[in-house]
Amino acid sequence: MRLPEARGNASDALFTLLSRSERHARGSGGAIAEAVAGAEDVLTDDDLQVALFVLYELHYRGIDGVEDAWEWHPELLAIRALIEAAFEARLREVVPRPPRPEPTRRAVADALFELTADTGGPSLSRFVARQADESQLREFLIQRSIYQLKEADPHAWAIPRLEGVAKAALVEIEADEYGGGDPARMHAAIFAQTMRGLGLDDSYGAYVDQVPAITLASANMMSLFGLHRRLRGAIVGHLAAFEMTSSIPNKLYGNGFRRNGFGEDVTWYFDEHVEADAVHEQIAARHLAGGLIEAEPELLDDVLFGASACLTIDGIVGERILAAWTTGQSSLRQQVTA
Repeated sequence: MRLPEARGNASDALFTLLSRSERHARGSGGAIAEAVAGAEDVLTDDDLQVALFVLYELHYRGIDGVEDAWEWHPELLAIRALIEAAFEARLREVVPRPPRPEPTRRAVADALFELTADTGGPSLSRFVARQADESQLREFLIQRSIYQLKEADPHAWAIPRLEGVAKAALVEIEADEYGGGDPARMHAAIFAQTMRGLGLDDSYGAYVDQVPAITLASANMMSLFGLHRRLRGAIVGHLAAFEMTSSIPNKLYGNGFRRNGFGEDVTWYFDEHVEADAVHEQIAARHLAGGLIEAEPELLDDVLFGASACLTIDGIVGERILAAWTTGQSSLRQQVTA
């Protein structure tokens, strides 16, 4: 993707550094350290979240005009570690700790189903189904595109870090996410088709500049969990909660797009997830998360943390979008015209 706009001193220093040759690196760690120390809340700090997002993208598809050699440069890894430490600490502060079940497959699955049960309160999916207009549907897709255009990639980092039942379960879920070998059926590709149906740019990372820090934080959280082997339990818990809270909301999202007159070419993405994720939630709870804990019971707290973090941060994203829409405002940093 292209390099996004800087949002403060830290990202400006980082992006300036990335514009140079990796062989002629000069420090920007001081600006990052100052930004971390001065941040009121790293979760909603635009400067730090966009910097972290770009650092993570070096491990995915890279940045236009930025040398691939930067990916493993010691200085960039040190910069990333500074932001990650503050980010993870803040996540552990704000994410509630669920009740701790016995470390058995059945008990873990039951605990996850209880944790992810619908509370019946206000939700973004219900608003989309009943009230969202076409401009709000575009905003919804723009917000979701930050992750959805690389759907399943952050969770795939866990595959070589698992074994046995958990590994097989993760591969089964990921195979569906990647279209079972058919590139046209990859979920990221289907989402891109939905974006095109509403006249949006479906190129990877096209709307990073438009979304707020908390949306970037949701994606960055997945990369944080996925890229660190010590957090393999957290990425498993995140995926389990993600899959277990997907089927019904996607049905409602699809209904919202149909209500606005869009056809199957647009709703395919949501309709696909209604069926697929109804199966995935069982696999994720019982075989992925439950299987992992039977093999490595010491990871139970991390699995619960990852699941609760998914619900908490994505809940904040949804609440902020709803708060903007219900007061007649845009949920984006910058307005986008179709």
